Amino acid sequence: MDMQALNFESSVTSFLNHLTIERGLSLNTIAAYNRDLYKFGNFLGNKALNDIELNTINEFSISLKETGLSVTSINRIESTLRTFFKHLAIEYGFTDPTSGLTSKPAKRRLPKALTIDQIMSLINAAYRQSEPITLRDQTMVELLYSSGARVSELIDINLSDINTVQTDDGEITTLKLKGKGSKERIVPLGSFATAAINDYLVRIRPGLAAKNSKTNSALFLNSRGGRITRQSAWNIVLRAAKDAGITEHVSPHVFRHSYATHLLDGGADIRVVQELLGHASVTTTQIYTLITIDKVRETYSLAHPRARD
Repeated sequence: MDMQALNFESSVTSFLNHLTIERGLSLNTIAAYNRDLYKFGNFLGNKALNDIELNTINEFSISLKETGLSVTSINRIESTLRTFFKHLAIEYGFTDPTSGLTSKPAKRRLPKALTIDQIMSLINAAYRQSEPITLRDQTMVELLYSSGARVSELIDINLSDINTVQTDDGEITTLKLKGKGSKERIVPLGSFATAAINDYLVRIRPGLAAKNSKTNSALFLNSRGGRITRQSAWNIVLRAAKDAGITEHVSPHVFRHSYATHLLDGGADIRVVQELLGHASVTTTQIYTLITIDKVRETYSLAHPRARD
């Protein structure tokens, strides 16, 4: 395809195919790129690709700000455009209009972690005796906290991803998670998560699997015997939060934040936490140390006689 035949729609298709085939990005990541480019396409209207300049990008960013979008979200969309136009430059010799684009400083927000008591109440609330299938829900919530898995990683778990390893200290159950960029990591599971999985596998999963004639390797199945969806996982967490009486914002990702924060609070080495979370850089993990420092500062200001006015 030459530049003459390349329009915005075909260039987006080329870019998304590149991300899918050559870079192997997940469907969720591809969808996020597509949403960002859809916004940009709507802004462009009938403007041709060759007419896009840095000023066009800046005007687009201003329009996003006027809709009330946060600086963080605008920076993310601009990052999408950088990657998009870099692809066009490499593949088609397109002049990159984002080369002079600079990111805006965003206010750093610390991840929100729940207390251990709140986590326990959420896990307990996920199971309802009157609905046996909610034993699956409780296992999913338990696993979100016990493994630090992203919701996309949770629903992608297969039966073969759970293994038992014999060590000098006894048996250890491990879980293989497939993270961003198809990177795999192995995390250990504690006795509570292991017991919850075993209970679910014995009492609930066989009945769900029997509802579907096709063999499904997924650990967590829906009521029709298929792999459970991301939206269902969200609804399970929201329902548990409501039943637990937790009114503050709760999402599947808050368990990951809590997992990291509680590990560091308990004295875990930051490099180990980085490995468990699957962060490429320890800098990403270090944001959780700021939460711990905030707690230390708060305790000091309340408890030390020379910290108060």
